[in-house]
Amino acid sequence: MIPPIASKFVAGETPAEALDHARAMNERDVNVILNLLGEHYDDRRAADEDAEAYLRLLDDIERSDVSACVSVKPSQVGLDVGTHVYRENMERIADAADDAFVWMDMEDHETTDATLDTFEQLAYEHEGGIGVCVQANLKRTEADLERLADVPGKVRLVKGAYDEPAEIAYKDKARVDEVYREYLEYMFREFDGGIAVGSHDPAMIEHARELHEEYGTDFEIQMLMGVREDAQYELAEDYEVWQYVPYGGKWLSYFYRRVMERKENLLFAARAVLSR
Repeated sequence: MIPPIASKFVAGETPAEALDHARAMNERDVNVILNLLGEHYDDRRAADEDAEAYLRLLDDIERSDVSACVSVKPSQVGLDVGTHVYRENMERIADAADDAFVWMDMEDHETTDATLDTFEQLAYEHEGGIGVCVQANLKRTEADLERLADVPGKVRLVKGAYDEPAEIAYKDKARVDEVYREYLEYMFREFDGGIAVGSHDPAMIEHARELHEEYGTDFEIQMLMGVREDAQYELAEDYEVWQYVPYGGKWLSYFYRRVMERKENLLFAARAVLSR
């Protein structure tokens, strides 16, 4: 059982708990992206087991009344075992999705090529029912966005959370903010919709709103469970908002990352412990 201190950021250990959270968010007009926690499997059996879990989750979503989709980490479904394993499992998940959308998360820079290649293949095969994440801090992202502009599907732009080498990534926060703005403008100008603004930064969300007014390009806003949720509810009154919701037994390391990455999260955890 997940302790209350972690339940701010993780929806539960079971699909049923995750779907219950999705229903609660839907009541606030917030859609949900469900992610089964797990990554960096070097054993095919573990990768196949999580792929099977996503197949069951997609079936649960189809039979439920929730507005939800799924997001899958490449190393969770076999990329560390072999590119062919990753593609086989992603094809199985995409084939099972029917009307549900499937996102492909992005991990460190060593996974970028395999992830984008698989996304492009599946996006054409499934008439755009696939999305992929790209990271603004990587210096290659400008070229990647040019490549993806005409691919059906969706692209989630995030700032990037991995500690990448300076020769391939921008390390200065101000520089990352600058290129994030530039990439957003390119996407709103050149993409035919399918833009996901993955950011909690009010300035970036406001920039996206202004670009939407200028270009008329459709977009959605994506934020994490437990982070600026009041803003999510407020934005959902006027825009399409999706909350990224992790669940599953491997919650401890994810919870630790969320607590350590922002001062507000650390204070939340400290207050929760001290009030016990």
